[in-house]
Amino acid sequence: MKNDWTGYREDKDKLRAEIWSLLQQEASAIGEPFGHIPNFLGADKAAEKLANLPIWQQAKTVKCNPDSPQIPVRLRALQDGKKLYMAVPRLTDNRCFVELNAADLLQRNIPLKEAAIARKAVECGRLVSFAEMEPIDLVTVGCVAVARGGGRTGKGAGFADLELAMLQEFKLVNSDTPIATTVHPLQIVEDSRLPMQPHDWPLNWIVTAGEVIATETNYPRPTGLDWENVRSEQLEKIPILRHLKSAFH
Repeated sequence: MKNDWTGYREDKDKLRAEIWSLLQQEASAIGEPFGHIPNFLGADKAAEKLANLPIWQQAKTVKCNPDSPQIPVRLRALQDGKKLYMAVPRLTDNRCFVELNAADLLQRNIPLKEAAIARKAVECGRLVSFAEMEPIDLVTVGCVAVARGGGRTGKGAGFADLELAMLQEFKLVNSDTPIATTVHPLQIVEDSRLPMQPHDWPLNWIVTAGEVIATETNYPRPTGLDWENVRSEQLEKIPILRHLKSAFH
């Protein structure tokens, strides 16, 4: 099945299709997995396991992806009193992050469970530019497939890598900021199936409902935006990228 981002890397397209099929066959997906960061049975337990880690407990500011399987992660961040930044889906706004915090939401009688849903978060949170954001202590990303050595792939659009590169340009993440994900065990594949490119950001932590994996990855992190790897349709559809390109060039 094709999505908007099929066709860039045939090996990764094949892997994603395989994982989506597997989740569906094993009745482990919640809703339609194809073309999405798949929601999965046990996502709430995985979020709880993540919340028990020191990287979570020490973090005051968390950046999270807007996908359904990470609703429990976003909810837990709000419940634990952390400042939460969520990327605007597809980065379609110049202010491409939403800032949420529990005190503000509760004061406005917005239930935290509602605010953890991406659509509602965009409505009730505060859209912020990079200049308005605070440094991030922990990043969570959505994945279709992951490997124990730190390899990952999303839907193929490259949003997570772009977000992280832009956050790094603005010194909001650094070389030590931990990057974690929550997934179903069926999403874990052999390292050889997920070779990482220079612009790919590797994972430090993979959390399932039953396991915590410290990847101790050997993959180097990118050092900022790699303009050679920014696709023309990304520039066309993501306004902040165009703004950055004109500012940096």
